[in-house]
Amino acid sequence: TRIISLMSILDTILDHKRSIEVPQRKLLVPLDVVRREAEAMPTPRDFAGALRKADGTVALIAEVKRASPSKGIFIKGEFKPVEIAQAYEANGASAISVLTDENYFQGHLSFMTAVKHAVNIPVLRKDFIVDAYQLYEARAAGADAALLIVAALDDAELRDLHQLALALKLTPLVEVHDEAETERAMKIGAAVIGVNNRDLRTFTLDIETTGRCAKRLEIRDWRLSQSPISNLQSLLVSESGIFTPADVARVAAMSARAVLVGESIITSANMAEQLRALSSVAAAA
Repeated sequence: TRIISLMSILDTILDHKRSIEVPQRKLLVPLDVVRREAEAMPTPRDFAGALRKADGTVALIAEVKRASPSKGIFIKGEFKPVEIAQAYEANGASAISVLTDENYFQGHLSFMTAVKHAVNIPVLRKDFIVDAYQLYEARAAGADAALLIVAALDDAELRDLHQLALALKLTPLVEVHDEAETERAMKIGAAVIGVNNRDLRTFTLDIETTGRCAKRLEIRDWRLSQSPISNLQSLLVSESGIFTPADVARVAAMSARAVLVGESIITSANMAEQLRALSSVAAAA
């Protein structure tokens, strides 16, 4: 598989979603059918609640991920998402993220559905969501939460998709990459904010991104303490670049209450040991 120019990866993926993938999926299964299926589903598991761990440790969202455009394929042999997810749950994960993008990450929506049936913890649909159809589809497929990437959406799209996710009882994990995007997430009242330490346009990694975004959240909070959109009860999730318990402790000191980790678990020589280590780090007081 040719690795796409990293500078353009986000734009390339979003263009494919909007112009090819989502229209094709709508032709295969019309919106009204997917909507009915979504509305018939049982109540989702509480994703945000699962990240508020009673034992005072940082919650781990462990990611089921076969490949990425920047690193290629992680798992060369048969990919067994259900076995991976069960190992995650057995070794301390609080929730599971499943990459469902087919074209660039070799994921599939059916992987997420299979994982949901096999575990008892909440499951996040990790994809590039640009259309309401994908949220109905996520709910119909059993998702408890869905990723909304601020960089992928304009203000109106972000607001509308966030409101629809809430109406469908999905927890929106609103992903930001910098302070300006953190402001945008705050404006829509995002209760769970994920800080991606990897810039999706350049793929450069800077774990301090979590700290910069957390500071912006704190500044907004005291200014807006009388406002209904204020939310420093916002759960902060640090994503990308987390490989060791020391990394978890570092972002915990920046106010992260949860971490989303894929690569360092998937590629670990001892997955169970790595999971237990990453899921047992004390949160900041």
